[in-house]
Order: sequence, then C-alpha cells, then structure tokens
Amino acid sequence: MPALPDPELTFAFEARVSVAPSERIGHGVGEELWFTPITGGTVDGPLLQGTVVAGGGDWSTKRGDATELDARYLLRASDGTLIDIVNRGFWRASEDVEQRLIAGEEVDPSQWYYRTAPVFRTDAPAHRWLAETVFVGLAREDQGQVCIRFYALA
Repeated sequence: MPALPDPELTFAFEARVSVAPSERIGHGVGEELWFTPITGGTVDGPLLQGTVVAGGGDWSTKRGDATELDARYLLRASDGTLIDIVNRGFWRASEDVEQRLIAGEEVDPSQWYYRTAPVFRTDAPAHRWLAETVFVGLAREDQGQVCIRFYALA
C-alpha cells in the first residue's frame, strides 16, 4: 500500500478581528470563563476577501497557563456571502511571557502557542470549498486586534 503524503499547508487568508474588552463570567475552582465580544474586522488573502461581521464572540476558559478558546462569528465575503465560522483552539504562555506581552514587549512567537482549528459553513457554491477543507489557524494579537492566518491543509 502506498504511503500517505506529508501534509502541506497553503495560506488562504488572514482575518483581523476587532474585539471589545473581555468580561469575566466566572466558573469553577481552578478555571475562569471569559467572554470577548467580536465587533468587526477584515478578511484579506489570496483565496478570500471580505469583512468580519460584528456580533459574534469568543468564550475562553483559562486553566493554569492554557486558555481554551471557543469563538463563533460570521464572515461576509466580498460578494456578500455570509460564512459561519466556529473557531476553537488554545492560547498557552508562561506567566512571565504573558506579562511581557501585556506590557507591550515584542516576544518571539516561539515562546507562546496560539493555534486554532476553524470549521466553516456555507452553502454558497463559490465558497463551498471552505466547508469542505480542513484548516489550521495561527493567531497573534496586533494593535488591539486578534489576527488569525488561516491555512488550508492539503
């Protein structure tokens, strides 16, 4: 039987997501639940352009040095198509690195982990490929926005 090929990633687009301040909801012992409203943003790249629709949000659960992310929002493609995205992932950094980032220091990305596994839904023929492809998201904060570079997995 032939060997499976090694996976390859192809850059599809970047979403620059604008957010309002996070609000602590509270939760159980050893973890905290937060909500971050999504207020808009842009989508730009070789395979998709458009905007991030205001009104979604990210529910994040912090446990120790790791935060589990569970964001849901809409993208509007440049042709007007609405695309639903459920974007789950993890943010992980030591307390020292997190404090340095909060202070505005530049920190080498190898010192923190901010990855997502998005799932897209749409029935628009021009964008159906989004709902039929596995993606990986690499995220960072940049000037008050959450920037996620989405890569299609071949």
